[in-house]
Amino acid sequence: MKTFVSVLGLASLIALAACDSKQENKVENAYENQADAIDNQADNMEAMADNLSGNAENAAENAADALENKADATREAGERAADAVEKTEKN
Repeated sequence: MKTFVSVLGLASLIALAACDSKQENKVENAYENQADAIDNQADNMEAMADNLSGNAENAAENAADALENKADATREAGERAADAVEKTEKN
């Protein structure tokens, strides 16, 4: 499922890149790169959770979920920042 979402996200970025300014793309890409790094941390945490049991496993899975939420929030912040750049350029 994550692969599908990643491919869908990449396709969306490519489609948007055709109509966005260089500065807008730069801002959004910076946030996207940061979100990808956070997603990688979440994946590592999930892998670690697979090797644990009981409360430790639950704690690691909760931490991975929190990281995934942070990655989503980072992507949303990137979209808002890119929108702000676009509005600034139009004025």
